[in-house]
Formats: sequence, structure tokens, C-alpha cells
Amino acid sequence: MLQRPTGYLLLLLAWGLLASGCASMMPPVDPPNVTLESFSSLPAEGGGPRFLVKLRVQNPNEQPLDIAGISYTIDLVGKQVVTGVAKDIPVIEGYSEGVVSLEASLKMLQVLRLLASLGETDTDELTYKFVAKIDFKGLVPTQRVEEEGKITLN
Repeated sequence: MLQRPTGYLLLLLAWGLLASGCASMMPPVDPPNVTLESFSSLPAEGGGPRFLVKLRVQNPNEQPLDIAGISYTIDLVGKQVVTGVAKDIPVIEGYSEGVVSLEASLKMLQVLRLLASLGETDTDELTYKFVAKIDFKGLVPTQRVEEEGKITLN
């Protein structure tokens, strides 16, 4: 009767050793460096305004980065005005960089609120905040990117 608990304990110990052995075989992965490259308008096609957002992704690793998907938002003066998601993104090879192009849509109600608030203040600058969540296939953990800055209106 004492043999069963001992057998389960040995099996559990074996699984633990196997899991730790596999984890130690994975190479260390440095997070990619992602920056906002550009933001421009696209020709209107029936719906609301659309924008092209370009991200520069630098891969500091030997193995390629296979991006599963990206979700992102852009805030202007604290109001979220642009949102988007993307998949089918090209692979960024090891020790290289690439530009990822994303199409984004405008949140019209938020833009109207933004325009109303801009009419109340006299400013030559708008603050922006770009936030993205990038999911990778494979061993690279999810990367969150945040970039803030100012846009001069003159």
C-alpha cells in the first residue's frame, strides 16, 4: 500500500526534472526594439478616415521574430482617437530590422470631442501617445510598446 504514493512521487519528480531540463535548453531571447516610424493619412474608401502607421522593429537576436499580431492605439491630448489590429506581418530576420505597416481607423466621436476641447485652449502643440501590444509566435514573450511626444501645429 505504501508503494503507490512513492510511485506517484517519483513520477512527479521525473516530470519536474524534464520540464526544468527543457526550459534550460531554450536560448535567451532579448526583447525587440519597436519605435513609431511614421503616421500618415490614407485615401478615404467609403467609411471613415483611415491612417497608415509604420513601426520600425529591430531584432537583436539570432533567431527570426515571427509576429503573430499587433493591437495598438493612438491618443491625442489624452483622447484615444485611432485604434487598429494587424496580423500576417512579415518575419523580422535575426540581427536585422524591418518596417511593419499597419492600417488604422479613426474614432469619429473621440475626434469631435478632441476638436471641441482644442477650441477651448490656445496651444501650438498636441501631445500624443502610441501604445502597442505585439504578440510573437514561438519563445519570444509579448512585447508592450509605449511612445509619447508632441506634435507642433505651426
